[in-house]
Amino acid sequence: MMKAVIITKFGGPEVLEVQEVNKPTCTEYEVLIEVKAAGMNRPDVFQRKGNYKAPDDAPADIPGLEVAGEIVAIGDLVREWKIGDQVCALLSGGGYAEYVSVDQGQCLPIPKGFSYIEAAALPETLFTVYHNVFKRGTLKSGDNFLVHGGSGGIGSMAIQLAKLSGAKVFVTVGSDAKASYCKKIGAHVVINYKKQDFEEIIGKNQIDVLLDSIGGDYFAKNIEILKEDGHLIYINAMQGAKVELNLFKLMQKRIYISGSLLRSRNIAFKKEVRNEIIDHVFPLLQLGLFKTNIFETFKLEDAQIAHTILDSGDFTGKLVFVF
Repeated sequence: MMKAVIITKFGGPEVLEVQEVNKPTCTEYEVLIEVKAAGMNRPDVFQRKGNYKAPDDAPADIPGLEVAGEIVAIGDLVREWKIGDQVCALLSGGGYAEYVSVDQGQCLPIPKGFSYIEAAALPETLFTVYHNVFKRGTLKSGDNFLVHGGSGGIGSMAIQLAKLSGAKVFVTVGSDAKASYCKKIGAHVVINYKKQDFEEIIGKNQIDVLLDSIGGDYFAKNIEILKEDGHLIYINAMQGAKVELNLFKLMQKRIYISGSLLRSRNIAFKKEVRNEIIDHVFPLLQLGLFKTNIFETFKLEDAQIAHTILDSGDFTGKLVFVF
């Protein structure tokens, strides 16, 4: 048996309870990880509220998309890892628990110099930002890059990786404190959307790659500030998924619009992204120029408190469970 945070019914943070459940076992290509730390992410909130169904291969009632820990068992056909290896892993769910099983292709070595806590905050944001900003968005040195919501886990990762790639980084945030945080981790231009209109501040035809999780009325403004042949990439639509598109403007500017959800992608895809991250991103992480920004750590028993903060959005960086 093991302890895990269970979604007892759909609702607010109060529906989360720590319960004793069966420890998972490995299939032939999986490893069993004794979890030392587990990251929290916005999709965990959606799952708790009943708005984001877990994939069939993940526990329906245990949230959590990323962990770090030690491998304590391996399947018969596992060749990439051995018992005792320290790894972080991208999950389809089940991370708020003392043990998780996951396909070997979704595990990464913990980068040199990273603690379990720091490593647990990497996988979900690292996979998301790398695939969307650099693969789909083709961000390169000299580009202008904008991320909406720059102070959260995705934003923190995007700011730092974009800057390390040689891009000029623009962000939008909702407070002066969050603005200071984003500047501290490398953003060049920070806009408080509660005080300023980002379209007016940035100007038309200025951005090469734009990562948006807001949607709604941001859409038309995004189109205006993008350069010709710019990339607009969606990973969420927190303020509305239905927007009005001027097709002539799209054609005139030759804009690429893309969107993706990571959680439902198959193992082969995630393994391919994992391999590219190890080859292309890990060398940057280990230069000492990248920092995993942990806002606060919690015990499993404090899940309701942690999710109250997660709901509020009143934090910077990542929230992490520590075991």
